[in-house]
Amino acid sequence: MQITITRPDDWHLHLRDGAALAAVLPHSARQFARAIVMPNLRPPVTTVAAAGKYRERILAALPAGLNFEPLMTLYLTDNSPADEILRAAGSDFVKAVKLYPAGATTNSNAGVTDLAKCDAALGEMEKLGLPLLVHGEVADPAIDLFDRENVFIDTVMQPLLARHPALRVVFEHITTKDAAAFVAAAGANVAATITAHHLLYNRNALFVGGLRPHYYCLPVLKREVHRQALIAAATSASGKFFLGTDSAPHARGGKEAACACAGCYTAFAALELYAEAFAAAGALDRFEAFASFNGADFYGLPRNAGTLTLERRSWTMPDELAYADGDRLVPLRAGEAMQWKLIG
Repeated sequence: MQITITRPDDWHLHLRDGAALAAVLPHSARQFARAIVMPNLRPPVTTVAAAGKYRERILAALPAGLNFEPLMTLYLTDNSPADEILRAAGSDFVKAVKLYPAGATTNSNAGVTDLAKCDAALGEMEKLGLPLLVHGEVADPAIDLFDRENVFIDTVMQPLLARHPALRVVFEHITTKDAAAFVAAAGANVAATITAHHLLYNRNALFVGGLRPHYYCLPVLKREVHRQALIAAATSASGKFFLGTDSAPHARGGKEAACACAGCYTAFAALELYAEAFAAAGALDRFEAFASFNGADFYGLPRNAGTLTLERRSWTMPDELAYADGDRLVPLRAGEAMQWKLIG
């Protein structure tokens, strides 16, 4: 069995920088025409000038023969000026601004401590139509890790949209039935990305045969009832939900550690993982809209030309991949059987 879809885009991707960028970029570029690139480098990408330089480094690392357009983002801070938002909207390569609550995830220490401090920047974004990409978790250590997305909806998202009702918002890598319902009920200015790993796995995957650090990500995998709700959202006819891998590379030593880094590396076989989830749901006929149309339509960008074909074929995910500076990178489902293969 084969399926052919319009060449898709990845609306949430971590590419890192330097040697790490060179190692992982080909995996995404052979599948996706474009990707929204996360700005949580060290130091973070907070200005249009810095985003432009990062974009140049990405294009310089792109292997010959691959066509791939990095869509850049700015990292929102307590001090992000409205003037920088104006410059971003006037550029031809910055497509969004990323909200990381301070301390919520990898390289988020420079993130926002109080959205009230960002009101001028958010107002400019609302006026100009520049989307806000939201890591939707509170960082309060008093809040249970599995409840942080729900608390974020009540304490951050709802007040934010009350103050800025026309702000374009992408609720990224949603993980709960509550987030899916919130996005579905919100206005046309609110959408969401969903990862392959949150479609395929519930939190039991973290503990099969022992602690499985390569399945640890933030937001963390949730109960089965939430996974089922994400499947329903992704396979629905709604254009509000689209593909965003949140593929996040970390060296093997950083994952297999006493304090493991958060992030699943899915870029090596992202489309194969998503196809498996849609096939299991009996919804392959809706895969193309989720992967190739909905995100482009929300961002107001043209849909891609060209197609990709996947075949139902058994193969084995590599145990590890080459990474930066001689390190190794372990992909999700390393050494295990895959059901779909990208063939052209």
